[in-house]
Amino acid sequence: MVRGVSRWQIVGLSINDVIGSGVYLLPAAAAALLGPSSAWAVVAAGVAVAFLVLCFAEASSYFDQPGAAFLYTRAAFGDFVGFEVGWMTWLARIASLASLANGLALACAYLWPDAASGWPRAAIIVVTLLALARINVVGVTSGARTAVILTVAKLVPLVFFILVGMWFVDGARLDAVPTPENASLGEAALLLLFAYAGFENTAAAAGEYRNPRRDIPFAMLTMIVVVTVIYTAVQVIAMGTLPDVASAKAPLAQAAAAFAGGGAATLLTLGAVVSIVGNLGNTTLMGPRYLFALAQNGYGPRALAAIHPRFRTPANAIALQTAIALTLALSGSFVQLAMLSVIARLTTYIGTAAAVPVLRRKFAGTEGAIRLPGGPAIPVIAVAVSLAFLASATWRNLVAGACALVVGAVIYALRRHPRPGEGESAAVSTATTAP
Repeated sequence: MVRGVSRWQIVGLSINDVIGSGVYLLPAAAAALLGPSSAWAVVAAGVAVAFLVLCFAEASSYFDQPGAAFLYTRAAFGDFVGFEVGWMTWLARIASLASLANGLALACAYLWPDAASGWPRAAIIVVTLLALARINVVGVTSGARTAVILTVAKLVPLVFFILVGMWFVDGARLDAVPTPENASLGEAALLLLFAYAGFENTAAAAGEYRNPRRDIPFAMLTMIVVVTVIYTAVQVIAMGTLPDVASAKAPLAQAAAAFAGGGAATLLTLGAVVSIVGNLGNTTLMGPRYLFALAQNGYGPRALAAIHPRFRTPANAIALQTAIALTLALSGSFVQLAMLSVIARLTTYIGTAAAVPVLRRKFAGTEGAIRLPGGPAIPVIAVAVSLAFLASATWRNLVAGACALVVGAVIYALRRHPRPGEGESAAVSTATTAP
């Protein structure tokens, strides 16, 4: 693989994977669930997720190959746990890719009503996914540059909304948001978790980053600060400028129209479309690296571990993921997979947080590795946060997750054995320092 992605491109990738279309719906959904305390809840969620981000930052500082949580948990707990985490993480990527493709068609329908159904919907899904697949097959650098461009493009409407809207905030409206009679803390917790989700994929393409062990932790920590500030500002401004924000169908566009006119509403609507395309681009880049890493270690056909001879990218893995996502998106069967996303993400979070103390002992003395302060405190808090989110999942989420884990166990049992040296590139880059 070509190590062509720079530090600030990784920052762009990290932000791009977290800020998506959800930010355009978050103010209404959070206000409907938590009322006037929703702005503080956004901050609290950012702080809670920061503990998880810190664990991923330390874990990533030991590795320089693709696979992210798959590598971390495999090194800490063995092949079976590592595979299950990698399998669940990739399932979440597939569900995300298919659902986002459908979300893009719906978002375009605000500007082109026919886009919500029929051949226009299918054309939007097919053209977008194939175009992004081609960009990422041609080279990881082109994929990263596209992601950075989309990151900047999606931030422009949000920065406009914040900088202009802050002058129109009515403090009285912040307190006037009604507190729901039956506030659902569990539902609100999962909503806020998913608003910040996506950070776990930053390290998936580490094999193509110039200095992954240094740059991934920097990118993830920068991302959580930037995203928390943006989410909090957007929540406060939407609540302070839009009456009855909890019932708004497009809160940012409606608020922008109220304080800056129809042109601003169109800008925010376009921002939602660009945000979805940005998420799709990131998933097309990151998701196949999980497939590549799994296949490299015997969990899948050898063809998925192949590198394109000219472009030096996992082209087969990109093509397979795109084909599966197209099938799911066009048929609508991704809805069933969406139930897995809660458990799949939490499996990744719990596995990585629990792995940090083990990796810290296993690779003690690794030059340049991050070591979080407080001993095991931060990983323990991160596991506790993840378990709290898990307790909020519905029984359908839990059953879907359990079924996926069973399927994963069957696939693991049928795995092929890698040829001598085939999986060695997935090892820790500083393995010679390990006891």
